[in-house]
Amino acid sequence: MREIRVVGDPVLRTPAEPVEGFDRELRRLIDEMFQAMYAVDGVGLAGPQIGVSRRLFVYDISGRKGHMVNPLLTVDDPEEALDEEGCLSVPDRQTGTPIYAPVARASGVTVEGFDRLGRPQRVKARGSLARCFQHESEHLDGKLYVDRLPKTESRKIMLRT
Repeated sequence: MREIRVVGDPVLRTPAEPVEGFDRELRRLIDEMFQAMYAVDGVGLAGPQIGVSRRLFVYDISGRKGHMVNPLLTVDDPEEALDEEGCLSVPDRQTGTPIYAPVARASGVTVEGFDRLGRPQRVKARGSLARCFQHESEHLDGKLYVDRLPKTESRKIMLRT
């Protein structure tokens, strides 16, 4: 099983490259991503989080399960909602569990990309799913949720990792 990369690993801060081949290797990678995510009770996982610098993520949240290859996120409703957010790649060094903090995110988004076979797909999302899509899309750009926090709060979390 693939290991979840944690803060300090350069792959998490490097923008991911587009996926070019929709082949058996990609399908196996997506399956491995779901396996890694479920093993740690996650709700979303991006390629860089398992050391694969490719633009794809998987999710299973709020009754919606899927994956997105080469996603392009568009904000539909810019009104921000504040909610607790954590990350498998930002664990507390003593407990190994994600560290949570309140993060403001757009209320509604649309993600367009491709499925594992290269077929176009488009998903509109609100609430928890919209939050997940924004969080995972930022991983693909080399960003972490702590980057959205005030510096003092971000520093407190980073000291715990």
